[in-house]
This record gives sequence, structure tokens and C-alpha cells, in this order.
Amino acid sequence: AVNVLQNICCNNVDVALGKVVYSQMLNERGGIEADITVTRLAEDKFFIVSPGATGIRDYDWIQRHIPDGAFAVLTDVTSAYTMLAVMGPKSRDLLAGLTDAALSKAAFPFATAQEIDLAYARPLAIRMSFVGELGWELYIPTEFSTNVFDALVTEGKKYDLKLVGLHALDSLRLEKGYKHWGADITPNDTPFEAGLGFCVKLEKDTFIGKDALARQKESGLTKRLVMFSIDDSEPLVYHDEPIYRDGELVSENTHGAYSHVLGCSIGMCYLKNPAGIEEGWIRSGKYEINVAGKLFPIKIHLEPVYDPKSKNVRI
Repeated sequence: AVNVLQNICCNNVDVALGKVVYSQMLNERGGIEADITVTRLAEDKFFIVSPGATGIRDYDWIQRHIPDGAFAVLTDVTSAYTMLAVMGPKSRDLLAGLTDAALSKAAFPFATAQEIDLAYARPLAIRMSFVGELGWELYIPTEFSTNVFDALVTEGKKYDLKLVGLHALDSLRLEKGYKHWGADITPNDTPFEAGLGFCVKLEKDTFIGKDALARQKESGLTKRLVMFSIDDSEPLVYHDEPIYRDGELVSENTHGAYSHVLGCSIGMCYLKNPAGIEEGWIRSGKYEINVAGKLFPIKIHLEPVYDPKSKNVRI
């Protein structure tokens, strides 16, 4: 299993038991085919989590890249679990009222997983976050999920717990600079272009897309994903709005949402320059976005607008 995943994932998944690895699965061009987390449960057992909309696609990609004769089996266990994400600065306090498991930074570090007792269930708790705050993803056996949900809601009254939907999630993850597969990252974009180079371990013997990434690293980037904010609190952006640099159409918004931290809409876009995509070139331009036929000035950000050092998710 580990050998198969090492070839499919650009990151190193040969890690200690209980460690969670964020990785992409790439095509031979280095393009991003999937954006996943891989948790090592045992020497020969891994728990792979896909975005909600891409489970079938990611399953097929992995299945097609298990070599003939490899002693590795892929099983779709989606229907066996309910995932509830408990996120926010008070998430540790909330969960501590429902479990005797140690949840401190030392006992339960970021990017690790443990089975914990919680409200008469034993979910797999994974300390990862797609919202840029302290939190846990709880993978609960389906038949126990309503009990856990009810317990979380009851305990959460002490902390003004709120249920949130995908628009809130979009706003939070964009503020943190987290990418969404199918919008901000696609099979036509590489991890280096998308700012995900920290997931690429070129020192591994081999993985799908390694040669293409090695060539790109050597030749340099001509495309880069950046963030932007609109210098106006009124216009709302969602996706595909045209973006101009010095009056010339250069890109489109990959995805957008309203940022309550900044008090305006934010989004992401790819900037391209055949001569090389350097910071100086990016900052030297004047940028605007077309929203419903009207141009608005935008500011380009080269790091997340919220907690760029990721201190909050690791506390």
C-alpha cells in the first residue's frame, strides 16, 4: 500500500502511524488531478479523504494507478462514516467537554489523527482544517452520527456554536488562501504554480509527474496563483470575472467570496508572464476586475490575508 501511494502522491506518505499528510495526485504533466489528505492508520493501512464532490473521481484515479500484481486494495468506505467538522478558537474547549482524550497541542498535534471516545461513539478525529482555525474533523460511524451531532450542539451552547454552510466555508478558506480543486487548482495547474510546492517531495525516488515538476523547477515559473481583494465593499464576486492588468485582459477569477475580515470581496486568479512570473513584475501592474460590466480596482496579495503563518491552526 505504501509503495502504491508513494507513486501516486507527490508528497511523502511513508510517515509515522497517526500522521496526516496533505498531498496532490498528479498527471504526467505535473497537473493536479486530486487534492487529498492521507492518514496512516497502520503500516499497511491508509485513510484517504477527498473533497465531497470528487470522491468517485479520486477513487477511480487511484484504482487505475494500482499496478497489476501490486498487493494493495482500495475500498470506498464513504457510506460508513459521517464527517462533522468542529472548527474555531473554542473547538478544543467544546470537544474537551465530551471526551476524556487529551486534546492539547502536545498530546494531539496538528496533522495527526487519533480514535477518541466521544458521546458514546468512537470517531476517528483528524486534526486538520479547511477554514484556517483550530479544529478537528470527526469521522463517525454512520449509525452513531446523530448522537454525536446532538451532543455537539448541546455542549456547543456554552460557546455560541453555529452551524455553517458552504458560502461561509468558502469565505473562510479563501481568506486563508486554501485552494479548491476544480476551481483554483485543476489538471492544467501544477503544485508549484498553485503555491503548493511544499507538498512536492522531489527527493522521492519516483512519483507520477515528478519529471515534469523537476523540469519546471529548473526552468522557472511563468504562471502563478495569487489572491486579490477589491478596493470596494459593494461588488460581490463568485467565479470567472475578467481581470485586467494595465488595461489588458490577463486572467479571470477562479473563485470568490466576501471576506468579513477585510470587509470586501476576495478571490484568486492566475497571472502569467512568458518572461517569468517574479514578484516585482506582479507588483508593478495596475489591476482591475470586471463585475457586472463595471471595472473595480483590485489589490494583489502574495500571501493569505488572514493568519499567513498558520499559527491559529497549530495552537
